[in-house]
Amino acid sequence: MRILHLPKWYPHRYDDQDGDFIARHVAVIAAHGGVGGGPVASAVVFAAVARGPLPTLIAEDHDLSGPVPTWRYYYRARPTGQPPLDKLLKLGLWLVCQQRGLRAARQHWGGARPSLVHAHVLLRTGMLAWALGKIWRVPYLVTEHWGLYLPPRVATIPSWRRWLTGAVVRQATALHTVSGALAAALGTLGARARRTAVIANVVDTDLFYPAPTPPEPARLLHVAAFDDETKNSSGVLRVVAGLRGAWPGLRLRVAGYGPDESRLRAYAAELGLVADGTVAFLGKLTHAAVAAEQRLATVLVSFSRLETFGVVLLEARACGRPVVATRVGGVPELFEPAGAFGLLVASEDEPALAAALTAVLRAPTQFDPARLHADAAARCGPAGVGQAFGNLYKSILTPYPS
Repeated sequence: MRILHLPKWYPHRYDDQDGDFIARHVAVIAAHGGVGGGPVASAVVFAAVARGPLPTLIAEDHDLSGPVPTWRYYYRARPTGQPPLDKLLKLGLWLVCQQRGLRAARQHWGGARPSLVHAHVLLRTGMLAWALGKIWRVPYLVTEHWGLYLPPRVATIPSWRRWLTGAVVRQATALHTVSGALAAALGTLGARARRTAVIANVVDTDLFYPAPTPPEPARLLHVAAFDDETKNSSGVLRVVAGLRGAWPGLRLRVAGYGPDESRLRAYAAELGLVADGTVAFLGKLTHAAVAAEQRLATVLVSFSRLETFGVVLLEARACGRPVVATRVGGVPELFEPAGAFGLLVASEDEPALAAALTAVLRAPTQFDPARLHADAAARCGPAGVGQAFGNLYKSILTPYPS
């Protein structure tokens, strides 16, 4: 099989963690998506607006040394400085980038067409996959991660985008989502494919593993993109401020980066959480550093308003650490049977979050690290996820010539 991946988000020269969950899917597909769980020929073509100045309209990065040949393209954010014209020109530049990448990928494969086109995150990538499927007479698959389609945000989607989303997914040979909740939400928009598969995100269970010693007492960890509207990190800070009296040694370590970072740091200082050392901001961490923090934490806390999956929750589980999180989106699917892997609370319910954290802090040994790790490995282990995609591909490709 030759799989052409067209991601909307992907690690790039400006941010090596942007869309890394998609990169992990691509990597395990390449390693385990073939016959008998073996390798498969994959390639990635990715194009995005440049986040800095470019000497020309388009810049390129090629990475052909690894198991997944990757062509990355960047185009100017303001080609002319006239917003209405630039919007149209950027679409044209994106298409030029894609054309270059598609040509390069086929040359890499000796002129062969892909067996299947796999679009990751709608909408533009899916429309291109639809067109390529028609031109090359190959099937295409759509993977969706975006919380845009979940109930808290779906009302913001304009009618034209709803219609196009439904059309692209209906024409796809299959739809893959990372949670049943996201598949159901897309279905309410009429975005239903001939087959639907729910396959988890990937957790590197060799990197995320339990520590041989107990975690530090009363140590909380919060790992999130600093988008407070979605992740509600400010709510976590308020709850921690309220718990200090009952837990004098309480510590919260906050890992992440994003548009609201300076505001959240200032808010923590305003609550008095920085001066007394209750809260420490760790900034952007590598995956290895996140894993080390997970192993030291008593509990991971997440107070998101929406989540399609929440891979950091399963990374904590792989490290043998329980989670206190909100009952939103696809999260409840990951916490069955109830009470085995942590505690869930309603979104926005700060008293319930405080009570759940207190319950875990009082009896952290109620959660078995070996069971937590085993569950994460079964749900999200690289080989299993890669093989699940391979099985999906084979079911799609059966009616098609190679």
